[in-house]
Amino acid sequence: MKKVTIYALSTCLWCKKSKKYFEGKKIPFEAVDYDKQDDARQEEMMEEMRGAGCTGSFPFIKIGGACVQGYDPAEFEKLLGEK
Repeated sequence: MKKVTIYALSTCLWCKKSKKYFEGKKIPFEAVDYDKQDDARQEEMMEEMRGAGCTGSFPFIKIGGACVQGYDPAEFEKLLGEK
């Protein structure tokens, strides 16, 4: 199974929906709340997002080597190989 990482904001509704989506599908993921990280880690996360072609809004979800910006179940399924 592809590795899933969710970069989120702890107060973001779309971030919470994304986490619930993966929990509901029983797909393991790592969740990192951007707003709970120190400045250095936040900058690393932003560089990773920009490097993946995302503009820096949340949630930012890595599935394997690809990224999805925002809550997009159809894209999640496509990248996970479910469709």
